[in-house]
Amino acid sequence: MTIRVLLVDDQSLLRLGFRMALETQPDVEVIGEAGDGAQAVTMTRTLYPDVVLMDVRMPVMDGIEATRQIVAAGLTARVLVLTTFNLDEYVYAALRAGASGFLLKNVPPADLFNGIRAVAAGDAVVAPNVTRRLLDAFAGHLPDPSIGRSPVDERVHQLTDREREVLTEVARGRSNAEIAERLGVVEGTVKTHVGRVLTKLGLRDRVQVVVFAYETGLIRPGQD
Repeated sequence: MTIRVLLVDDQSLLRLGFRMALETQPDVEVIGEAGDGAQAVTMTRTLYPDVVLMDVRMPVMDGIEATRQIVAAGLTARVLVLTTFNLDEYVYAALRAGASGFLLKNVPPADLFNGIRAVAAGDAVVAPNVTRRLLDAFAGHLPDPSIGRSPVDERVHQLTDREREVLTEVARGRSNAEIAERLGVVEGTVKTHVGRVLTKLGLRDRVQVVVFAYETGLIRPGQD
Protein backbone atom coordinates (compact mmCIF):
# COMPACT_ATOMS: atom_id res chain seq x y z
CA MET A 1 0.00 0.00 0.00
CA THR A 2 1.27 3.45 -0.92
CA ILE A 3 1.34 6.02 1.88
CA ARG A 4 0.07 9.41 0.70
CA VAL A 5 1.95 12.27 2.36
CA LEU A 6 1.20 16.00 2.49
CA LEU A 7 4.26 18.17 3.23
CA VAL A 8 3.61 21.30 5.28
CA ASP A 9 6.40 23.82 5.87
CA ASP A 10 6.77 27.52 5.14
CA GLN A 11 10.30 27.02 3.82
CA SER A 12 10.24 25.81 0.24
CA LEU A 13 13.81 24.48 0.36
CA LEU A 14 12.95 22.25 3.31
CA ARG A 15 9.87 20.95 1.50
CA LEU A 16 12.04 20.21 -1.52
CA GLY A 17 14.53 18.33 0.63
CA PHE A 18 11.84 16.25 2.29
CA ARG A 19 10.18 15.56 -1.05
CA MET A 20 13.44 14.36 -2.61
CA ALA A 21 14.10 12.09 0.36
CA LEU A 22 10.58 10.65 0.46
CA GLU A 23 10.48 10.03 -3.26
CA THR A 24 13.28 7.48 -2.84
CA GLN A 25 10.79 5.25 -1.00
CA PRO A 26 8.64 3.01 -3.22
CA ASP A 27 5.78 2.93 -0.69
CA VAL A 28 5.58 6.71 -0.13
CA GLU A 29 3.94 9.27 -2.42
CA VAL A 30 4.07 13.02 -1.84
CA ILE A 31 0.67 14.23 -3.02
CA GLY A 32 1.02 17.90 -2.22
CA GLU A 33 2.81 20.74 -0.43
CA ALA A 34 1.44 23.51 1.77
CA GLY A 35 3.23 26.63 2.97
CA ASP A 36 1.08 27.36 6.01
CA GLY A 37 -1.43 25.74 8.33
CA ALA A 38 -4.52 27.11 6.61
CA GLN A 39 -3.41 25.59 3.31
CA ALA A 40 -2.67 22.35 5.13
CA VAL A 41 -6.22 22.10 6.47
CA THR A 42 -7.75 22.86 3.06
CA MET A 43 -5.49 20.41 1.23
CA THR A 44 -6.08 17.69 3.82
CA ARG A 45 -9.83 18.05 3.22
CA THR A 46 -9.44 17.78 -0.57
CA LEU A 47 -6.47 15.44 -1.09
CA TYR A 48 -7.10 12.92 1.71
CA PRO A 49 -3.47 12.22 2.66
CA ASP A 50 -2.64 9.36 5.01
CA VAL A 51 0.02 11.39 6.82
CA VAL A 52 0.49 15.15 7.15
CA LEU A 53 4.12 16.04 7.83
CA MET A 54 3.52 19.25 9.77
CA ASP A 55 5.84 22.13 10.65
CA VAL A 56 5.01 24.08 13.81
CA ARG A 57 5.87 27.73 13.23
CA MET A 58 4.25 29.07 10.06
CA PRO A 59 2.47 32.24 8.89
CA VAL A 60 -1.32 32.59 8.57
CA MET A 61 -2.00 29.53 10.75
CA ASP A 62 0.58 27.63 12.77
CA GLY A 63 0.92 23.86 12.83
CA ILE A 64 -0.73 23.55 16.23
CA GLU A 65 -4.02 25.11 15.14
CA ALA A 66 -3.87 23.26 11.82
CA THR A 67 -3.43 19.98 13.68
CA ARG A 68 -6.35 20.83 15.97
CA GLN A 69 -8.62 21.57 13.02
CA ILE A 70 -7.63 18.44 11.12
CA VAL A 71 -8.26 16.24 14.15
CA ALA A 72 -11.48 18.02 15.12
CA ALA A 73 -12.84 17.58 11.58
CA GLY A 74 -12.57 13.82 11.96
CA LEU A 75 -10.35 13.51 8.92
CA THR A 76 -8.51 10.20 8.54
CA ALA A 77 -5.13 11.86 8.04
CA ARG A 78 -2.70 11.51 10.93
CA VAL A 79 -0.35 14.36 11.76
CA LEU A 80 3.36 13.88 12.33
CA VAL A 81 4.93 17.07 13.66
CA LEU A 82 8.48 18.06 12.79
CA THR A 83 10.29 20.54 15.02
CA THR A 84 13.66 22.09 15.58
CA PHE A 85 15.49 21.42 18.85
CA ASN A 86 14.26 24.59 20.58
CA LEU A 87 10.53 24.41 19.86
CA ASP A 88 9.41 21.81 22.39
CA GLU A 89 6.63 23.91 23.92
CA TYR A 90 4.92 24.16 20.54
CA VAL A 91 5.30 20.43 19.98
CA TYR A 92 3.73 19.72 23.36
CA ALA A 93 0.74 21.85 22.40
CA ALA A 94 0.49 20.06 19.04
CA LEU A 95 0.43 16.69 20.74
CA ARG A 96 -2.33 17.94 23.00
CA ALA A 97 -4.15 19.02 19.83
CA GLY A 98 -4.08 15.44 18.56
CA ALA A 99 -0.85 14.97 16.61
CA SER A 100 0.25 11.35 16.34
CA GLY A 101 3.82 12.18 17.27
CA PHE A 102 6.83 14.29 16.53
CA LEU A 103 10.36 14.08 15.22
CA LEU A 104 13.21 16.55 14.99
CA LYS A 105 13.90 18.13 11.62
CA ASN A 106 17.44 16.73 11.66
CA VAL A 107 16.10 13.18 11.99
CA PRO A 108 18.04 10.60 9.94
CA PRO A 109 16.17 9.75 6.72
CA ALA A 110 15.62 6.12 7.75
CA ASP A 111 13.97 7.25 11.01
CA LEU A 112 11.76 9.69 9.12
CA PHE A 113 10.65 6.96 6.71
CA ASN A 114 9.93 4.54 9.54
CA GLY A 115 8.12 7.26 11.48
CA ILE A 116 5.81 7.97 8.57
CA ARG A 117 5.10 4.27 8.14
CA ALA A 118 4.39 3.86 11.85
CA VAL A 119 1.99 6.81 11.94
CA ALA A 120 0.23 5.59 8.79
CA ALA A 121 -0.23 2.22 10.50
CA GLY A 122 -1.90 3.87 13.48
CA ASP A 123 1.04 3.98 15.88
CA ALA A 124 2.44 7.02 17.66
CA VAL A 125 5.95 8.25 16.95
CA VAL A 126 7.93 9.95 19.69
CA ALA A 127 11.55 11.07 19.60
CA PRO A 128 12.67 9.64 22.98
CA ASN A 129 15.34 12.24 23.75
CA VAL A 130 12.92 15.09 23.04
CA THR A 131 10.16 13.45 25.07
CA ARG A 132 12.28 13.39 28.21
CA ARG A 133 13.41 17.01 27.82
CA LEU A 134 9.90 18.09 27.00
CA LEU A 135 8.31 16.62 30.09
CA ASP A 136 11.12 17.74 32.38
CA ALA A 137 10.76 21.28 31.05
CA PHE A 138 6.99 21.42 31.41
CA ALA A 139 6.34 19.17 34.39
CA GLY A 140 5.90 22.32 36.46
CA HIS A 141 2.80 23.14 34.43
CA LEU A 142 1.22 19.74 35.06
CA PRO A 143 -1.17 19.17 37.97
CA ASP A 144 0.50 18.53 41.32
CA PRO A 145 -0.43 14.93 42.23
CA SER A 146 -0.12 15.76 45.94
CA ILE A 147 -2.97 18.28 45.76
CA GLY A 148 -6.51 16.94 45.63
CA ARG A 149 -5.72 13.50 44.26
CA SER A 150 -3.88 10.31 45.01
CA PRO A 151 -0.23 10.24 43.86
CA VAL A 152 -1.02 7.04 41.97
CA ASP A 153 -4.07 6.81 39.73
CA GLU A 154 -6.29 3.83 40.55
CA ARG A 155 -5.90 2.58 36.98
CA VAL A 156 -2.28 1.75 37.73
CA HIS A 157 -3.47 -1.12 39.94
CA GLN A 158 -4.79 -2.85 36.81
CA LEU A 159 -1.22 -3.26 35.56
CA THR A 160 1.05 -6.20 36.24
CA ASP A 161 4.44 -5.50 37.78
CA ARG A 162 6.10 -5.87 34.37
CA GLU A 163 3.58 -3.57 32.67
CA ARG A 164 4.13 -0.94 35.32
CA GLU A 165 7.87 -1.28 34.84
CA VAL A 166 7.46 -0.81 31.09
CA LEU A 167 5.21 2.22 31.73
CA THR A 168 7.90 3.96 33.77
CA GLU A 169 10.56 3.18 31.17
CA VAL A 170 8.37 4.67 28.42
CA ALA A 171 7.79 7.72 30.62
CA ARG A 172 11.54 8.19 30.93
CA GLY A 173 11.66 8.61 27.15
CA ARG A 174 13.21 5.27 26.26
CA SER A 175 12.51 3.49 23.00
CA ASN A 176 11.25 -0.10 22.79
CA ALA A 177 14.75 -1.27 21.88
CA GLU A 178 16.28 0.48 24.89
CA ILE A 179 13.60 -0.89 27.21
CA ALA A 180 14.13 -4.41 25.87
CA GLU A 181 17.86 -4.17 26.56
CA ARG A 182 17.32 -2.88 30.10
CA LEU A 183 14.74 -5.53 30.96
CA GLY A 184 16.46 -8.40 29.18
CA VAL A 185 13.57 -9.22 26.85
CA VAL A 186 12.99 -9.04 23.10
CA GLU A 187 11.64 -5.87 21.54
CA GLY A 188 8.42 -7.56 20.46
CA THR A 189 7.63 -8.37 24.08
CA VAL A 190 8.04 -4.72 25.03
CA LYS A 191 5.71 -3.69 22.23
CA THR A 192 3.10 -6.13 23.54
CA HIS A 193 3.41 -4.74 27.06
CA VAL A 194 3.11 -1.16 25.77
CA GLY A 195 -0.08 -2.10 23.94
CA ARG A 196 -1.55 -3.61 27.09
CA VAL A 197 -0.61 -0.53 29.13
CA LEU A 198 -2.38 1.71 26.62
CA THR A 199 -5.49 -0.47 26.68
CA LYS A 200 -5.70 -0.79 30.46
CA LEU A 201 -5.11 2.90 31.09
CA GLY A 202 -7.35 4.05 28.26
CA LEU A 203 -4.56 6.06 26.64
CA ARG A 204 -4.04 6.83 22.96
CA ASP A 205 -0.28 6.61 22.56
CA ARG A 206 3.16 6.80 24.17
CA VAL A 207 2.93 10.55 24.57
CA GLN A 208 -0.13 10.18 26.78
CA VAL A 209 1.71 7.49 28.76
CA VAL A 210 4.44 10.03 29.56
CA VAL A 211 1.93 12.69 30.58
CA PHE A 212 0.02 10.15 32.69
CA ALA A 213 3.18 9.12 34.52
CA TYR A 214 4.09 12.70 35.36
CA GLU A 215 0.56 13.70 36.34
CA THR A 216 0.17 10.77 38.72
CA GLY A 217 3.59 11.16 40.31
CA LEU A 218 5.05 7.91 38.97
CA ILE A 219 7.87 9.94 37.42
CA ARG A 220 9.44 13.16 38.66
CA PRO A 221 11.39 15.73 36.61
CA GLY A 222 15.06 14.75 36.44
CA GLN A 223 14.40 11.23 37.67
CA ASP A 224 16.29 8.52 35.81
